[in-house]
Amino acid sequence: MLLENKVAVIYGGGAISGAVATAFSREGARIFLAGRNLTKLDHVASAVRAQGGNVDTAVVDAFDEQAVNRYVDTVVAQEGYIDISFNLISTGDVQQPLMEITVDDFLQPIINTMRAHFITGRAAARHMIKRRSGVILAFGGGGSQTVSGLGGFKISLDALEGLRRQWAMELGEHGIRVVTLKTGGIPETLGSDFPNREEMVAGFAQATLLKRAATLEDVGNVAAFVASDHARTLTSTEVNISCGALVDG
Repeated sequence: MLLENKVAVIYGGGAISGAVATAFSREGARIFLAGRNLTKLDHVASAVRAQGGNVDTAVVDAFDEQAVNRYVDTVVAQEGYIDISFNLISTGDVQQPLMEITVDDFLQPIINTMRAHFITGRAAARHMIKRRSGVILAFGGGGSQTVSGLGGFKISLDALEGLRRQWAMELGEHGIRVVTLKTGGIPETLGSDFPNREEMVAGFAQATLLKRAATLEDVGNVAAFVASDHARTLTSTEVNISCGALVDG
């Protein structure tokens, strides 16, 4: 198993968090799932446990530095260490053209992304430095491609890449890797009542070079590999699992 005896903290209770938690657990990791909505966390945890996984849940606000520090300290006190920190929380973005969006709505995803990823990354790094190993992961990399009407969302992803590069530079000497994953959209994350869902799903696939979009299982599988020692040479980079929807320049 790729992650046998690894301890992973995952922030977020959405579909992508569930896919990652399931894949990590399948590969042998001990999962600690944190977020603000206990109902969503328990739903994810139930799916992981149904497959024999070992997972705990806790209500933690990733924007609250003291709460995150206490939580990570508690995990380390219980398990002895932390190997993986993966932030998958929502950015709370409002998507509108720049000429129409308010300043507050424009800044919201940028501020949220930077605050949450900085707080969770540093909380994990404090303990990882002592062991001279660890992996800090994020979801939603940037790049040169964009479309109109995204407000500050795409800019928040680009900012996340900047933070990833800075963390990787400062933590590399301590044996800590920092990587982001990006997709061009995951059809399964769109609810059945999502407006124009069928057109959106078809558009996801058509926009890719492989003519198929990434699945939640794909995301979980790649995340497990990147978090494992098999990917020990990967740091300060993004892993593109968009099926060619996002072409690296």
